[in-house]
Amino acid sequence: MKVEPLTEDRFTEFVRLIRALAEYESLPAPDSAALDRLRGDAFAPRPRFEAALAVDDTGQAVGYAIWFETYSSFLARPTMYLEDLFVLERARGSGAGRLLFDHVRALGDERGCGRMDWQVLDWNTSARQFYDRRGARWLQDWLTYRIDY
Repeated sequence: MKVEPLTEDRFTEFVRLIRALAEYESLPAPDSAALDRLRGDAFAPRPRFEAALAVDDTGQAVGYAIWFETYSSFLARPTMYLEDLFVLERARGSGAGRLLFDHVRALGDERGCGRMDWQVLDWNTSARQFYDRRGARWLQDWLTYRIDY
């Protein structure tokens, strides 16, 4: 198992994994316009996000991570924000999730980030346990709010 950066020639595999995450979370998959934006944002001169694939020994992508940086005014340092971390069910327990998580965490450290943040659905016990094992803590006093455009 290894981590590889997302490349244009692996974009179709990336989309397959995003659709698998949507199915897992019972959410609608991105439509064709969203996929066009995703491709454009991933490979723009100034990409809006970064992504990597977990690739098994057969060369098959079995997981992915998407991340970007935000900024903390109180720390006066960037924050690594992990938007998605997903591994296909058949590859869970293979180390793919750990490799992706450690990859993003190490990038944050290399880039001088003060912390790494992400969100987990409350019903996703296995993900919560995965993060607990890595020393993460649940910020119970923070509530997520959203405005959709």
